[in-house]
Amino acid sequence: MTVRLGYVGLGNIGGPMAGRLAKWEGGLTAFDLSEDALGKVVDQGAAAATSLGDLAAKADIIGICVLDDAQVRTVVTGDGGLLSAAAPGTIITVHSTIGPQTAVDLAAECAEHGVTLLDAPISGGAAGAEQGRLAIMVGGDRASYEQLKEPFGLVAGMLVHAGDDVGAGTKMKLARNLLHFISFTAAAEAAKLAEAAGISITKLGKVVRHTDAITGGAGSIILRDTTDEIAPDDFWYDILTPVRRLGEKDLSLALELGRELGVDLPLGDIALRDFAIGLGVPHREGEDA
Repeated sequence: MTVRLGYVGLGNIGGPMAGRLAKWEGGLTAFDLSEDALGKVVDQGAAAATSLGDLAAKADIIGICVLDDAQVRTVVTGDGGLLSAAAPGTIITVHSTIGPQTAVDLAAECAEHGVTLLDAPISGGAAGAEQGRLAIMVGGDRASYEQLKEPFGLVAGMLVHAGDDVGAGTKMKLARNLLHFISFTAAAEAAKLAEAAGISITKLGKVVRHTDAITGGAGSIILRDTTDEIAPDDFWYDILTPVRRLGEKDLSLALELGRELGVDLPLGDIALRDFAIGLGVPHREGEDA
């Protein structure tokens, strides 16, 4: 039998995801409190559920993309929620970014009903959802993850098994977003320096986006499988040591410019202080900086 899909939460990301999943050969049943949002997905080929229980009775894999932990709990275990009608063997995937423990607790409760819950947060935003290029990070047993591969190929450019434990996907998403929003703060700091120096911020932004598309941006240094210090005879040592030298030089120059212009650059100070250690190539005694 072809797997039947279900989807709850048809907002800026969930709506486009559901719209693409509606093309699945086994069909998609969708539910949302907004009739307008539901209507858009129905227009793309989905069937409309009258309730969460109605949806659960008609789907084998059910995606959830609602606002927060409380809403996820309500959808899954609330009065008339998915567990009220989900058959044993159903897989529920939570795409909302929630606390890892919330996913663990809900998975345990689902297991009592023979239902598997996987945390499967997404990265890529509304544009990624529209284009079918999302990254989906799945935490939970490998066999259930394997069942997602074919249908989720409609919405994901990258499907990653983050780990065998429920909550692993959420932990990966939180680490990814830590980088994301620290980068936003760093971008604001860089814009402040550029503005004080009389440089066009919008042109700076164009340069950043252009070069990050080439180099991969901050993610380009996340290459090793550990954050331990790198031994001098390790392959990576001769690659990252020049990166350290270049980074420390450029950070020092930027901080010097900030001092000249009277611009406080706290993230720049932290970056210079921690750069070598973060790369795994700290300065050794007697070594030139």
